[in-house]
Amino acid sequence: MEIIDTHTHLYDEAFVSDVDMVITNALSCGVSTMLVPAIDRSTFDGMLALCSRYPQTLLPMIGVHPTSIKEDYKEELELVEQQLKLFSDRYIAVGEIGLDYYWDTTFVAEQKDALIKQLQWANQYNKPVDLHIRNAYAEMFEILKDIEVHRKGVFHCFSGDISEAWKAVEMGYALGIGGVATFKKSLLVDIVREIPLEHIVIETDSPYLAPTPFRGKRNESSYCKIIAEKIAEIKSLSPEEVAIVTTQNAKNIFGI
Repeated sequence: MEIIDTHTHLYDEAFVSDVDMVITNALSCGVSTMLVPAIDRSTFDGMLALCSRYPQTLLPMIGVHPTSIKEDYKEELELVEQQLKLFSDRYIAVGEIGLDYYWDTTFVAEQKDALIKQLQWANQYNKPVDLHIRNAYAEMFEILKDIEVHRKGVFHCFSGDISEAWKAVEMGYALGIGGVATFKKSLLVDIVREIPLEHIVIETDSPYLAPTPFRGKRNESSYCKIIAEKIAEIKSLSPEEVAIVTTQNAKNIFGI
């Protein structure tokens, strides 16, 4: 059973002591490929160093996370633009980018400006996007209407309602489904049930949001198998069917 983890931060300090074992465990559980999004310039070097050790398995993205957009965000963006200009083929997507109004709304205008620039670069360099959205779906849809991304991408860690799920799908995006779908009373269950599997990809967002029964502990890419099993249960399918379709979805989106 082959699965692609479309979003994992394996360079995070949570993995500093055993990242090789974590990757080996994931491979042994059928996770053939792990897509690794950037956060900001503090993560670029560590991300690239790790991906260079596993070039067939770990595929990096480049971008600035919305919560990293501060006073110096233009300097952050210059590094992303430089990387895309010089090493475009190195990156599987532009991400993790987006809007996050959950933690802090001090830099809303700057977040929007940074998102627009990075969406434009995605089009310029023919890359899909990996979108982070918290408490900002309406604003995200407005921006995506103005800047239509050529290769689309994923609404990472989808947390909207069913109408927003359908809107994302109708715009051509896939929904990233992770460990939250396994939580008790998760609103994702109804969304996973209703949205066709052809519009879903599997992700962990590790080390965050570990699925039940590991909730509250460090998440790992090997837990993709648990997520696939949960999606299969919700949709009355076999885990193998879920793995086949979501893996092909990821390959189509990211050109793997």
